[in-house]
Amino acid sequence: MKLWGGRFTKETDQLVQDFNASISFDQRFWRQDIEGSIAHVTMLAKQGILSREDRDAIIGGLTGIRDDLESGSLEIDESFEDIHSFVEATLTERIGEAGKRLHTGRSRNDQVALDMKLYAREEIRLLDGLLKNLLQALYHIMEENLDTCMPGFTHLQKAQPITLAHHIGAYFEMFRRDRSRLQDIARRMNTCPLGAGALAGTTYPLDREYTAALLGFDGPTQNSMDSVADRDYLIELLSALSTVMMHLSRFSEEIILWNSNEYRFVELDDAYSTGSSIMPQKKNPDIAELVRGKTGRVYGALVSLLTTMKGIPLAYNKDMQEDKEMAFDAIDTTKGCIQLFTGMIATTRFNRAVMESSAKKGFTNATDAADYLVNRGVPFRDAHGIIGNLVLTCIEKGCALDDLSLEEFQAASSVFEKDIYEAISMKTCVEKRVTDGAPGPEAMRRVLEKYLEYLKD
Repeated sequence: MKLWGGRFTKETDQLVQDFNASISFDQRFWRQDIEGSIAHVTMLAKQGILSREDRDAIIGGLTGIRDDLESGSLEIDESFEDIHSFVEATLTERIGEAGKRLHTGRSRNDQVALDMKLYAREEIRLLDGLLKNLLQALYHIMEENLDTCMPGFTHLQKAQPITLAHHIGAYFEMFRRDRSRLQDIARRMNTCPLGAGALAGTTYPLDREYTAALLGFDGPTQNSMDSVADRDYLIELLSALSTVMMHLSRFSEEIILWNSNEYRFVELDDAYSTGSSIMPQKKNPDIAELVRGKTGRVYGALVSLLTTMKGIPLAYNKDMQEDKEMAFDAIDTTKGCIQLFTGMIATTRFNRAVMESSAKKGFTNATDAADYLVNRGVPFRDAHGIIGNLVLTCIEKGCALDDLSLEEFQAASSVFEKDIYEAISMKTCVEKRVTDGAPGPEAMRRVLEKYLEYLKD
């Protein structure tokens, strides 16, 4: 059954049929298609456009199709052009003439626009839940590592001492922003296109406000042409997913580095690692590497949809059918990556002693040593030079600043006293950083209180 064809005198070429059809991928819309149709006929009956008897027959038929698809007793026939024609044909076969009235007052254009919005809205809700699970896992790591010292990096060079809680907190902020972006998109897209028709509305006295309310929208769309031509919300969603994947990829890159023999900051759980077919000693961070690799796949979906939409005149054009496969794949990919990454990070063991040792050996307390001199009257530029020379001495000796004798310190500057060791200890360097947003435990506890309240919502 086609939803069109009255003015055609010959069958569609099979290659054209196959090329034109979308049921192989839009069949995942069957729940949304049935939900939208039930709301549509409910509104039609309310407006007197459809009889109550036809309404009840159609809703009963659609409910039966939904139940049978859910149970598996009905399979989707992929010989149909799309999921809409399959549902309508199955309905008509089951209930007869009344099924042919289902499509009154709507077009496939506003129907598919509705289905995609309903689908995207539900997927945003699921993505938000997955991100919240990830944030909860990160919160627990932070809570347990307020005093775990590690080197902070700039240019991938050891810079200043921080805590693991502070480092993980940076990603907490990123993923919290990701949730906010998704929530913004959900609010902005929450208008109902059903009733826009093909592009110019309809002469039937539809109650679009009522239909929108039945489907949980804030109201109907305000321009019928934009209603069927709008894919901004998908572009925004793919952009948000690309940002989520970028954050996951950055985090994955650090896990990959930290898992290496040179760092040894982390040990990944066996359940989230793989081995080598030839090298028995290997324990590879494949989950992190795959997340990093799949990021480009999601970027590709965004660029592809932008490219598809950039030259399309109003209103609907068949090009827009290309929005679905790329969006489906990007959503599925991102959901899978969030779930796997959450499991991986939640089971990762952090080697605290190795992290602290790395911070010491990387001269991350050099700035604090310079500040020590400045606080005793030495000009900063001179203090910078003095500490730089001491670092060179340490490199030559193969030791940390903390390992220098007091005589060696005083040979560089008579200002140094015994308290230099306490001033440049990792514990002191971190704990005295107490301003908002700093890595000190006192500042981090304030942040964790805010995060806990955030996660309760």
